[in-house]
Order: sequence, then structure tokens, then C-alpha cells
Amino acid sequence: MTLELKNVSKRVGAETHIHPTDLRLERGSFNILLGTTLAGKTSLMQLMAGLERPSEGRVWFDGRDVTGAKVRDRNVSMVYQQFINYPNFTVWENIASPLKVARLPEAEIAARVGRMAELLRLTPMLQRRPAELSGGQQQRTAIARALVKDSDLVLLDEPLANLDFKLREELRDELPRLFADRDCVVVYATTEPVEALLFGGHTATLFEGRVTQFGPTGEVYRQPRDLVSAQVFSEPPINVIAVDKSGDRFRFGQTDWGAPPGQAGLPDGPYRLGLRPHHVTPAPAGGTPVPVAGPVLVTELSGSESLVHFRLGDDTWISQSHGIHPFEVGQVAQLHADMSRALLFAPDGTRVAA
Repeated sequence: MTLELKNVSKRVGAETHIHPTDLRLERGSFNILLGTTLAGKTSLMQLMAGLERPSEGRVWFDGRDVTGAKVRDRNVSMVYQQFINYPNFTVWENIASPLKVARLPEAEIAARVGRMAELLRLTPMLQRRPAELSGGQQQRTAIARALVKDSDLVLLDEPLANLDFKLREELRDELPRLFADRDCVVVYATTEPVEALLFGGHTATLFEGRVTQFGPTGEVYRQPRDLVSAQVFSEPPINVIAVDKSGDRFRFGQTDWGAPPGQAGLPDGPYRLGLRPHHVTPAPAGGTPVPVAGPVLVTELSGSESLVHFRLGDDTWISQSHGIHPFEVGQVAQLHADMSRALLFAPDGTRVAA
């Protein structure tokens, strides 16, 4: 049982919101749509839900073409970034509302609401109204209302984005457990690569309305298909620089190093090298450390790690390291890049080695 998009696209006037997309999501899977704002995540979800009809292509669910089916004829739930609850209903009434619309027996409604309230720790506040709840409790209520239906398709559109850090961390831990034993397709949209890695499952990277890659989350992160996918799945942004290979050596500017295993056999010529910021550190961290240096532009200290933005040739690079490293703006930072961790891309952006 699957949700399948077959050559689905969406145009609005002269603008293309979703380019032709093929995507197959298995029942029982947790799937992440990862991309920046306006990458197409919400548009893709609306096509999945039936809120929008594709300009071309078909949407299949459970072996049935549902392209023209109305939302009310599909067993779909959706939670938005802006949590939406009925203000005049109690928490119990909000959670129960889709079950009442479906005209389920009162005993079953009570049992389902009670079970969902317990899972989301809402039992003590079932008689409160949304205005009496914290932001996290209101979002829990919206999530509970979506889950209580036992939908075949659950769409979560950045549901934690407006919550404070502590509540986000709490719900990030809870969500995978809530879906662990549910026989449904879950789709979760986020702008945060760290969130995708925490959830695991499968990830689709999106850029300007295109799905650039889809697969197991760890695989997409470690083995990006192209530079665009690597950039979508990097926060802080991946460092990129033009390099040349000659024989068994790589070079940019006056810096050169021996090609690590897996890269030595590549043809000579120009490449683009990508290196994630946590592989650029003040002290060598093993692998193939190559000294890099440049004037510091910005330093960000979080208490547990340091981010140093510095100029490398004509490019801006970022170093991310544990601990406090108080570089001064304008100071020439002496850093070490672990080139054994570098991703290499052809001039057209296609990955050629990792």
C-alpha cells in the first residue's frame, strides 16, 4: 500500500510551482520533505492531500487513482505550522470533532480521545479551551485531532516551527513514537536538516519546486546526488570551492594536497569541492587535514560550539567546532580542513566522489 505521484506537476499561470515529480511513499513510512521556504513543500503536500489538482500527472493511493477525488472522500489528516483549533471547543471536543463528523459511536469516540490525550499528555486539560493553553499544548491538541482519525495519510507541514526550543525538542522526540505502530503514510515538511536527521526515515530534498533526491535520510545526507542536494541538506551551509586535479594532487590557490582514497582515480581537470563546516576546525581532527587560512568575517559563539565565518580566496567558508574559539573579526584564522571528508562534484554539479 503506497502513495504514488506519477509525473505530477503544478503550474499557476506562467509560474511552475512543482516540476514533474515521481515519488513513491510506502505505508508505515516516515517521510521528510526538506527544503527552504518556497522550495515547494506545501504545494507538494496540497497535491498529495487533494487540496490542489495537478496540472499534469496522476496521484495514486493504495492502488487507486485519487487524482480527482475530493479531500472529504480521502482519509487524510493535516497539521499546519500555524496550529488551528476551534476556539469555542474544549480540548476534548477539538480532538473528538473529526470522529463526530464521521458519526462514530460515542463509546468509540471517548475511547479514542482518551487514548490520544494520554499519548500526547493532554489528559489534565481536556476541559480547557485553546485560549487557556500554552502554544505547545495547542499544537499537541492539533496533532491529536489529526492522529485520532487513524488516517491513511498524515501530512505535517512544519508543525513545530512556531514553538520554543524546549517544546520543539520534546515533540521531536515524541512524534516518531506516535507513528511507530501506525499503518499510514506520514509526510513531514521542514526547513531544518538537523530535524530530518533526528527523525530518520526517508528524505526528499526540494529546491525551487524540484525533488532533487529521495531515499533513506542518512544515505541522502552522506551521498548527495548533486551539489544542490548537498546544499539543501547542510546547515550551516556547506563550504564550496573550485579545485583542480592533476595526477594524484588537488589544488586551489597556493594550497595542494594528496587525493584521498576514492578520489585518486578521477580524471584530471576542474572540480567543485564541498566540505561541511564541522569538518573545518581549529585543530586537526584526523583524516586528511589541510591547513586553510583567511580573515574572520563573523564569529558566533553558542556556549557549546563556535561558528567562524572567514574568507578563503574569493569564497566565504564556515568553521563549526565544539567549544569556545574566540577569533576576532579581521584576524587571520588558521584552520584545518579534513579533505578526506570532502564531496567532489563535476563542473555541472553532479557528484563524482564522496
